Amino acid sequence: MTSALAPILDPLCGWLAAHGTSCFEMLGFVTGVLNVWLVTRQSLWSWPVGIVNAAVYTVVFARAGLYSDTGLQVVYLLLSVYGWWHWWRGAPDQSPLRVTRVPRRQLLPLSLILISLWVALALITTRIPGAALPWADALLVAGSLVAQWMMTRKLLECWLLWIVIDASYVALFLWRGLSLTAVLYFLFLLLAVRGHLSWRRDVHA
Repeated sequence: MTSALAPILDPLCGWLAAHGTSCFEMLGFVTGVLNVWLVTRQSLWSWPVGIVNAAVYTVVFARAGLYSDTGLQVVYLLLSVYGWWHWWRGAPDQSPLRVTRVPRRQLLPLSLILISLWVALALITTRIPGAALPWADALLVAGSLVAQWMMTRKLLECWLLWIVIDASYVALFLWRGLSLTAVLYFLFLLLAVRGHLSWRRDVHA
C-alpha cells in the first residue's frame, strides 16, 4: 500500500518539507480538524479520531521542544479512551451523556486544579534543556487538560475555555515555526465558537 501511494506522497511530502512543515504534521492537521468537527456534532467517532491525532502530535511537539504539550498529548490519548466510553454510557442510567452546565460547586476545585497543574508542569519543564516558554506552555497545557476533562463530561463551558486556549496557541505555534499547526489551532478556535453555539442549544437542565 505504501509503495502504491509513493508517487503521490513523495512529491507532497517534499513540497511540505520545503515550506517548513511535514506529512506527519499534515496528518495531525487533518485528524485534528476532523476530531473537533465531530465533537461539535457530539459524535462518538470524535474519540477514536482524537486518539490518532494525539499519537501524531506527541511526536510533532517532542520534535519542537514543547515538552509540556508532548505530555499533554499522552494524557489526551487516555482521556479520549475515557471520553469515548463516558459519552456512550456515562449518564446515571447508562444512556448516552447529555450536555449540561458546570455546577457552581465545581468552579473552585477546577480553578485550583488548573493552577496546581500549571505550576507543577512549569517547574518540571523549566529543568528540561531546550524547553520553549515553559511557563506559558505549561499554563496552556493545564488549561487544555481541564477543558478536555470538561469535554468528556459534556460540560458546555469547556468551549469557552477552548476559545481562550486555542487563540493563545495560535501565537505560540507561530513563534515556534509550526505554521501549519498554527492554522490548525485557528480552525480549532472557529470550531470552538461553533461548538459552544451548537451545544448551548442542547443544554439539559
